[in-house]
Amino acid sequence: MFSAVARIFRTPDLRRKIGFTLGIVALFRLGSFIPAPFVDFGNVQQCLADNQGTSGLYELVNLFSGGALLQLSVFAMGIMPYITASIIVQLLRVVIPHFETLYKEGQAGQAKLTQYTRYLTIALGVLQSTTLITVARSGALFGTSASPECSQLITDDSWYAIMLMVITMTAGTGLIMWLGELITERGIGNGMSLLIFTSIAATFPNSLWAIAQAKGFEVFLLVLAMGIVIMGLVVFVEQSQRRIPVQYAKRMVGRRTYGGNNTYIPIKVNMAGVVPVIFASSLLYLPALIAQFNQPAAGQEPAPWVVWITNYLTKGDHPLYMLLYFLLIVGFTYFYVAITFNPEEVADNMKKYGGFIPGIRAGRPTAEYLDFVLTRVTLPGSIYLGLIALIPLIALAAVGANANFPFGGASILIIVGVGLETVKQIDSQLQQRHYEGLLR
Repeated sequence: MFSAVARIFRTPDLRRKIGFTLGIVALFRLGSFIPAPFVDFGNVQQCLADNQGTSGLYELVNLFSGGALLQLSVFAMGIMPYITASIIVQLLRVVIPHFETLYKEGQAGQAKLTQYTRYLTIALGVLQSTTLITVARSGALFGTSASPECSQLITDDSWYAIMLMVITMTAGTGLIMWLGELITERGIGNGMSLLIFTSIAATFPNSLWAIAQAKGFEVFLLVLAMGIVIMGLVVFVEQSQRRIPVQYAKRMVGRRTYGGNNTYIPIKVNMAGVVPVIFASSLLYLPALIAQFNQPAAGQEPAPWVVWITNYLTKGDHPLYMLLYFLLIVGFTYFYVAITFNPEEVADNMKKYGGFIPGIRAGRPTAEYLDFVLTRVTLPGSIYLGLIALIPLIALAAVGANANFPFGGASILIIVGVGLETVKQIDSQLQQRHYEGLLR
């Protein structure tokens, strides 16, 4: 292992790529601590200390921004607008035929879709930064029970100050998107994913230290041991797949013979990745957001539906919240897999090139068989996603961890997924130069 790592740094090209990537990551983390214009940095830090960096409404966005959201920094939006834009463009392929046509055109068409994603990212950056500034001005960013300093986070409420803050945060979103693309082109690849990885990994020390302070060193060691076990199980499931064998018939083109080889279609247990967790979290935030903007004036009683939402749908440690969260993840897993994997398209491509599954006729029977297998493989995958997503909520109730508990939910899925993909990228580049990779 150490000799493989030494080979990485002895390879000039690979060493330069890793150094460039680390430099971009350092710049990205630096921007997370630079406050936006007209933000009272002292009050923000005081509120973060009093509330331990948690916010019931913005936990996921704050996690993906590496804590920059609650600090109201220039990179407050983080990579979340780009993630949302990418998911929207991917879903629109089902609704808008033009998008599906562009996707099938190859590199030129996908470059056009990438351009649409960039435009949508900027639009979402404007929308989300405006919402964040509005909530910060109202004093509800850290919850209604926060200290008085949390209602004085912005020093100037004039229109030009608010506009400058929106422009700054939106520009920060565009800069993050550009940095991610630089890592993809000139670094070790997977630029956006590596920036998300960096944001989440940056929250690990604070989350673990909070557990050690609250529950003691013994509980901290127990959580750490359980985290290693959970990480191993996640790696096992993420690498698990159902391989459907495919044979290609031989065909003559001129004097040359093509085909006749055997391959397989890999259907992963978790084909949806972390997207269902993001969908379910976002949907469950909507009732809390609506209730927050319908709080009564001082001295008045809140409406019964506002009280019900506040009691049952804003705290992650409530059983009803956990049940709805789990069911939404299971449902969104099936929904997203149905959109991203089309059995009829796969069957048509196999038939076009003379491929068939042994024992299954080409065409419609192949599509039905693929759908049958996909439905049954997705069931354990969806249950696995739901259980992993519940780990931070259970930890919140059991050991007093905050909602950014590292060994569960979206954080562990992204950390493991991006880590595995990055190791594979480095391994493939090492094999090109030394005929021996990082992995054995």
